[in-house]
Amino acid sequence: MGRHWGSAMKAAEQAGCVVSASRAGQPEEGSWSCSGVILSRNPGLVLCHGGIFTPFLRAGSGALTAAGATFLPGDSCGDDLCLQVQWSPTAAIPTGRAERGRPGLCTPQCAGPEPGLPARPRGRPLQFPRAAELLLLLSCPTFRAHFARLFGGEAAEQWRFASGAPDDEVSEDGEEDQLRALGWFALLRLRPGEAAAETDEEERGAAVVVAPLGAVPKGAPLLACGSPFGAFCPDIFLNTLSRGVLSNSTGPLLLTDARCLPGTEGGGVFAARPAGALVALVAAPLCWKAREWVGLTLLCAAAPLLRAARVALAHLRPGSAVLASQLPPELGAPRGLALQDPEPPWVATAVLVECGTVWGSGVAVTPRLVVTCRHVAPREATRVLVRSAIPKSAAIWGHVVFATQEMSPYDIAVVSLEKGLDGVPMPVPAKHFHEGEAVSVVGFGVFGQACGPSVTSGILSAVVHVDDKPVMLQTTCAVHGGSSGGPLFSTNSGDLLGIVASNTRDNNTGATYPHLNFSIPITVLQPALQQYSETGDLCGLRQLDGATEPVQVVWRLQRPLTKTLRSKL
Repeated sequence: MGRHWGSAMKAAEQAGCVVSASRAGQPEEGSWSCSGVILSRNPGLVLCHGGIFTPFLRAGSGALTAAGATFLPGDSCGDDLCLQVQWSPTAAIPTGRAERGRPGLCTPQCAGPEPGLPARPRGRPLQFPRAAELLLLLSCPTFRAHFARLFGGEAAEQWRFASGAPDDEVSEDGEEDQLRALGWFALLRLRPGEAAAETDEEERGAAVVVAPLGAVPKGAPLLACGSPFGAFCPDIFLNTLSRGVLSNSTGPLLLTDARCLPGTEGGGVFAARPAGALVALVAAPLCWKAREWVGLTLLCAAAPLLRAARVALAHLRPGSAVLASQLPPELGAPRGLALQDPEPPWVATAVLVECGTVWGSGVAVTPRLVVTCRHVAPREATRVLVRSAIPKSAAIWGHVVFATQEMSPYDIAVVSLEKGLDGVPMPVPAKHFHEGEAVSVVGFGVFGQACGPSVTSGILSAVVHVDDKPVMLQTTCAVHGGSSGGPLFSTNSGDLLGIVASNTRDNNTGATYPHLNFSIPITVLQPALQQYSETGDLCGLRQLDGATEPVQVVWRLQRPLTKTLRSKL
């Protein structure tokens, strides 16, 4: 994954684990499991998702939403709660000493051969499951407040989150329990004698360091580490990695486009810079809006969550100062000082475009000229409101000076602003496109203006040519409703590659696919935009309506004819 990922991969390998919860002496009732993060070696402290504990709460899941509830003691769960933690030996033993005579161990489904069948190949070696005790359940109040603002109220009916339940089908009560547990996490301690005592002295202490809230800017690369399907076959799924970027944030509520699966709840998310720092824990790996998967993972920032853990320990346990001191420290300077890395300047070029009740994204190509899609601002001379993130939520009126006709394959509108966008960096238009290069989309999909533009990452998967000229760009970035008109950038150079026009929809099922989308190359638009900017002449833009039939065929997603058909009459 590249040299710059080395520290993050090492931190993820050392910290990743799986936590299982079951009822003592009642194996027939099954178990619940999730991913977790080993916070320290001695004592063995683990942080995982709180959702697996809802079946064991004495007062039911309603205790999680009781007025003012920010933490619950370990004895809020029944006495029959049985906890086990499992991790890879490489989490505690340097490379070259991973075996130390320990056999590989997996769940019963994968551990040994079935009668009459050959033995399965052995996966990665695992530590034996270690018994643990629940110290407390905790949540970050600020995370819950931001979650209620974004996902609550009228929007609540549209949103659904991944199930961590053992069954495929989840009842309404089960779904309600999961929603109540969203944003709750659990602090565990390995029982005496169960910690990794065999590790060397220099390997003890904190397993991770924590990035301060706000130290990782939007668009920065992240590495998510979790175990899909929880405790199912961990010698295959333990500590599976997924790479993405910090797509958006509002307080401690973060979003990433790293692709995670059910069971990765509670897994750690690490930054390439600060090197290997724990940024967040997975709160919900999959999110649906209006029954459509949005391709984003919901995170809770680690720093405020651990501050909440220290406060809770002080209230619940005598002599907790020693225990709290074993929680991992935050890296760097106090909050309020300069970030480790600045936000990429191209993030600020995206603007929100409002045309009546319709809204979408746009990109400022000059201080007083914004490009968006026709289906966002379809009529010329219409007044629109443009909002930029710099300065925050600055609003400027403008009017549509050009919009392509409905029959044109190029879905483009140009807005002239009444005032200039001060402080917004102007993008450099690209002249060439390279399939496979890293790209990013910036737009106001999913949340609109609620938490600023989102960034999603991917690659330029295809460049479609007609007469040796690029006419369509295809990417794997997650694109949602509201992203139309937003900019597509080269992640490495920061050059503007194109304007997002659409993603794909299955006409049979109605499902959309956020990771398959299309953009209009900036080389199609740049000469006409420059002509209008310098002279006010719309002739170059008007020519977009006269695109040739082969270009129209491409944008209709049709296969061009290889030869002219002749009549058989």
